Amino acid sequence: MDILFYVLETNQMVLTIFCLIFGLLVGSFLNVVIYRYPIMLFREWEQMAKEILSDRGFTIKAPDTPLDKQPKNFNMVVPRSACPKCDHKISGLENIPIISYLFLRGKCKGCQTPISLRYPFIELLTGICFAIMAQNFLFGWPLAIALIVTAYFIALSFIDIDHQILPDTMTLPLVWLGLFVAYFNLYIPLEASLIGAIVGYLSLWSVYWLFKIITGKEGMGYGDFKLLAVIGAFMGWEKVLLTIVLSAGVGAILGGLLLLIQGKGKETKIPFGPYLAVAGWISWVWGDWLINQYLVFSGLH
Repeated sequence: MDILFYVLETNQMVLTIFCLIFGLLVGSFLNVVIYRYPIMLFREWEQMAKEILSDRGFTIKAPDTPLDKQPKNFNMVVPRSACPKCDHKISGLENIPIISYLFLRGKCKGCQTPISLRYPFIELLTGICFAIMAQNFLFGWPLAIALIVTAYFIALSFIDIDHQILPDTMTLPLVWLGLFVAYFNLYIPLEASLIGAIVGYLSLWSVYWLFKIITGKEGMGYGDFKLLAVIGAFMGWEKVLLTIVLSAGVGAILGGLLLLIQGKGKETKIPFGPYLAVAGWISWVWGDWLINQYLVFSGLH
């Protein structure tokens, strides 16, 4: 193990390849998180709602079987992953990131039902993002924390796409983690982290209430405020402003294209979390360069 750590510390190329492979494996796990964790949350919320209503004297008539059609014992570990059509249990050899998908030609081994391209896409995306982070941080705690945050951003983005939620149980621990590592000046000082988290939260909170007062509608969810607070806690208020600008641009372009492709109207709700996560991650990796380029272009530098 000491030899491995020494090689990773002294050889940037080996570190990058290691993070790429590790990212593929993490991406495979994120596919499980993205699918299963919201179901686990919905079951927990349903049970809480039943208990609250029951305590207030309401009679609860609910089906014995969960509405999600999953077994009663359902978490990150059990039951084993299976084909949703034929219930073919996924073996270890069929779960190797990217390689298994190619070997199976994108189809279930049991019934030949096509496997969604999203699974290998998330694996590859995570691997590439991890490799890029390895190019920006040396081996050690800064890289390790950056990989954790990257994995969270990917999981949050796809959960928001699927269900339009950014769970507090995922965003709030990241805010505290950002403040905690700032205490040790891992990326930025604690003062800058605290200001960044406050600016991140209040900036979108203010936009939310201004939009609601003017239109009477909710333009975004509270999860978006907390996600931007995460970005501020790790990167500071300057990167928060850059993230807002980038997310607005990316959201306008990709959101418009998505509505056009799907043939939906402008009233369709589009989750903002993925744009914040993408813009925040870009700001973390290339933010200083982008800011410098803007200052040079505008003649302020």
